[in-house]
Amino acid sequence: MINRRVLIFGLIAILGITIVKLGTDLVKDNIRARDDEIEIIRSDDREINIVQDEDTRETVLYFQDSEGYLVPVMRRIPWEEGIAKTTLSNMIDSAELREALSGTGLVPIIPSGTEIIGISIDEDTGICKVDFSAEIKNIETLKEEENLIKGIVYTLTEFPAIEEVQLMVEGEIVPSLKHDIAINNPLGRENINYIGSREEGISNVVVYYKGEANDEFDYFVPVTIPTMAQRPNVNTALELLLEGPPADTGLRTDLPENISLAAIDIREGTAFIDLDLEGDKLSQGEINSIIKNIGLTLSEFEEIDKVEILIDGQVVNTSVPAFANEY
Repeated sequence: MINRRVLIFGLIAILGITIVKLGTDLVKDNIRARDDEIEIIRSDDREINIVQDEDTRETVLYFQDSEGYLVPVMRRIPWEEGIAKTTLSNMIDSAELREALSGTGLVPIIPSGTEIIGISIDEDTGICKVDFSAEIKNIETLKEEENLIKGIVYTLTEFPAIEEVQLMVEGEIVPSLKHDIAINNPLGRENINYIGSREEGISNVVVYYKGEANDEFDYFVPVTIPTMAQRPNVNTALELLLEGPPADTGLRTDLPENISLAAIDIREGTAFIDLDLEGDKLSQGEINSIIKNIGLTLSEFEEIDKVEILIDGQVVNTSVPAFANEY
């Protein structure tokens, strides 16, 4: 009789353990199913972007504003094989694209009617060859040509596999397009929106100021500024940022006038920036603007992965913005 009771209790215990394990596995499977709905996309080798829609990708494209500056804009474009070619196709001037950009004040940089004949990427060298139709030469001014070339190069080098871009026209490497900007060799990122004379400085830094925004679109513009520093450095870049843009550039800043740099420390890829506001109180919107301004400027330094900003000794953030502008 006792042995029968022991046997019955043993069977009940085994059944209970089985039910609990089955329930636990179902919960885990449910969690995995929900996790699989989120696709993680790398926009470049330093940041991870979470995109809910599996059919689109967050990609940075370059357009031109009314002052002639190149402006990076994150847009969600259809995900498909050959994403680099699709990205450039979304920069070709058309009535539809101008309508889509109408609220920004920005315009396309690739001439209407241009076709992308082919594109290839050498994984060993990081060189991307892009072959355009002859319509790529339909530009009027030297500035438009400069923005066209730099805009294509900067857009393609947003992809981690691409280091340099070789432009081609109708299957041929040509000396230039319409003006005298040489394109016979692969081009990398260099001197976007250069302000000043190239003879004025020893090194250059990239600083993010504000463009002339409208009611619908408030945007940042990366500009290259010559400095007397022996090499580009964080301290010089932040000093120029806090000083505000040079006069007559059509750029502006909304940083507080009394803001100053108290201390800078860079350790293990993290930049610790301590700002002094002389005790003034700021709204959260003003703090967010400071965070983005500084974060974008410091993101131009490869040795910096994170930014920790302190205002009057209090930490206000610990991250670098993913994109300058979104629309």
